[in-house]
Amino acid sequence: MTAAQEQTLQLQRRLQQDSIQLVGKTIYINPFLYWRRFDSNTDRWLREPGQLTEEQIVQNRGRFYPELAWDLLDEDARQIKDGAVEMFLKSLELISTFHPELTAGQMLEVERKMAITKKRSFERWVEKSFRRRFKLESRERRRFARDRFLLSWREWIGQDTTHQAIVPVLALIVLSGVMGWTFGTRQAACPTLVLPSEQTGIR
Repeated sequence: MTAAQEQTLQLQRRLQQDSIQLVGKTIYINPFLYWRRFDSNTDRWLREPGQLTEEQIVQNRGRFYPELAWDLLDEDARQIKDGAVEMFLKSLELISTFHPELTAGQMLEVERKMAITKKRSFERWVEKSFRRRFKLESRERRRFARDRFLLSWREWIGQDTTHQAIVPVLALIVLSGVMGWTFGTRQAACPTLVLPSEQTGIR
């Protein structure tokens, strides 16, 4: 098998996982395959976790993860799974919007295939999204701390009491510099004592 044939086969396999055949049509169950038909608000709504209420997500946990004991999950795992539930709900809403002709039974088929094939990929997507958000928030916090430090420094410099304290310190530094320079030039100006060769013992 050539590389091109293998690549085509992989693409077909991926498309089979990302789609389902219903009523003689290919219905994509990967929500990102509809992105050409999104406006910017829909794109943001799909891509950013936390757009649905906690109540909606809690109500639908058992629908997509019937095998999970949610009480036994740690906080990170629970957030990722909740994010995946949110992705399932958003994806189903998009599919029903783009395919209004699908019946309730057909939507149930879509949901079943999605629950089997998309669980892990949705979880990975949510994980990446949380990492991106954490990096952005960390960068924002560092920038905010830096801005606060510079602002407080500027405010301190601008105070009258600071000026009153700095002037004597600067004067002392300048005076020390002048005294040091004067002492150095005096040392350089003193002639070096050269002893005659008889007194040094060198013949």
